[in-house]
Amino acid sequence: MNLFPVIILAGGLATRLRPVTEKIPKALVEVGKEPFIAHQLRLLHSHGVRDVVISAWYRGEMIREFVGDGSRFGMKVEYVFDGAAPLGTAGAIRQALNLVDGPFFVLYGDSYLPCDYADIQASFTSHSQPGLMTIYRNQGKWDSSNVEMADGQILCYDKKIHTPRMEFIDYGLGLFRHEVFLSLPVGQPADLAEIYQALVKTRNLQAYEVQQRFYEIGSFEGLHELDELLNNNPNQFLHKD
Repeated sequence: MNLFPVIILAGGLATRLRPVTEKIPKALVEVGKEPFIAHQLRLLHSHGVRDVVISAWYRGEMIREFVGDGSRFGMKVEYVFDGAAPLGTAGAIRQALNLVDGPFFVLYGDSYLPCDYADIQASFTSHSQPGLMTIYRNQGKWDSSNVEMADGQILCYDKKIHTPRMEFIDYGLGLFRHEVFLSLPVGQPADLAEIYQALVKTRNLQAYEVQQRFYEIGSFEGLHELDELLNNNPNQFLHKD
């Protein structure tokens, strides 16, 4: 199965990881004895991803210097940069649209997600909705839950206002068709959370519940946990046919 391209959003300042990220971008923070982006790309490759676009801003050239064209990871990797000011998560996706043909995954640059990418894609292609959000029944365990879901339908998504009915969390992986972002002005800041909320309101957002928990390096706690796991067994999350 040919998997859709993946846009990795790696443009943040990573202020929560200071002072580690004062001179390097979050993607290059060492975890499991390697820069994080190496583990992220290797995981995607093990699931069949061959085309990646890295959207970067803060010290983004350092990411390109390390990853190169992606050939050493068995991939084709291209880059798009925000410019003088950050474009936000949705603005960065809009900037990258001309580098992806057809539907595409969106992955946060600090997320390590051992999920079934092929099954998620198959679910997406079997429906006619323009967007898909992966969710996990978090129940407030790993982070603040931000999704209400019932009967396979996302009823509410809000990262700022939480309700007792929010048992799920945005897992960190989305799937979209181009049409979702075409109305955004190129080069203008926009937030992916607002795009998700608009899709929820019009009932155009498919939900896919993931069973495997997520890992992240956006916090020191998450970084230390993943570092320990990958040091003990660097290949434990890689997909094997």
